[in-house]
Amino acid sequence: MRLGAVVLTMGNRPEELRALLDSVAKQDGDPVEVVVVGNGSPLPELTVPDLTVRTIELPENVGIPAGRNVGIEAFGPGGRDVDVLLFLDDDGLLPNTATAELCRRAFAADPELGIVSFRIADPETGVTQRRHVPRLRASDPMRSSRVTTFLGGANAVRTAVFQQVGGLPDDFFYAHEETDLAWRALDAGWMIDYRSDLVLFHPTTAPSRHAVYHRMVARNRVWLARRNLPLPLVPLYLGVWLLLTLVRRPSASALRAWFGGFAEGWRSPCGPRRPMKWRTVWRLTRLGRPPII
Repeated sequence: MRLGAVVLTMGNRPEELRALLDSVAKQDGDPVEVVVVGNGSPLPELTVPDLTVRTIELPENVGIPAGRNVGIEAFGPGGRDVDVLLFLDDDGLLPNTATAELCRRAFAADPELGIVSFRIADPETGVTQRRHVPRLRASDPMRSSRVTTFLGGANAVRTAVFQQVGGLPDDFFYAHEETDLAWRALDAGWMIDYRSDLVLFHPTTAPSRHAVYHRMVARNRVWLARRNLPLPLVPLYLGVWLLLTLVRRPSASALRAWFGGFAEGWRSPCGPRRPMKWRTVWRLTRLGRPPII
């Protein structure tokens, strides 16, 4: 299994980026080739012993999915120059040197495995936040399982998935792009695993730290449903998320931004619509997350 890695950065965490690259260089087995994409920012010199690092500087911030797609294409169309691509947050760190080798073994052992989601843990406390366990039953982050989505900055994807179903949705910019890809991959017959033994250290943060969080979450949720769900499920899925949002009682300003994004999701183009098969709906349900939750 040939492994590559894509790291997206805005150039504001140079020390953390270098520490991440050092941890990739220390991985057991064959070297991992890395592409670092500067998303609207210049990149520092990134010479790391025993590691091949290529850099791409984009003139503007194109968002997370489009930036990662640039990294994918740096490995050939659909990433075909390698078998598996790791996607790692620039302020993350691989604490274990066996992570890359465990990825190789996982994909080699299971030809249906398309995506692996890593466990994210705080480097100080070792705690994994519930939101970083990509399933509804998230109380035990140490339990590995099949899942229906994955974590964007801590995962590995078989490049055959990109070649079959395409990359991440560029226009999403931020939020839910992983679920869009996950649903398309599952609809094409691939499986997704959450692996608690594949760890990325990452400081504990709140997603709402991003200024565009509430708007993007709502807009992209509507786009996600419009693009991927059979028509009868679209109002069910969005209705459930509307009720959940109200139950969580966000601030007035956050709620205004959320409803603005929700309306924008209906008014604006969502990209090509390819509704999943009903058997995929049943597969998601059997995996514990029917696509209305």
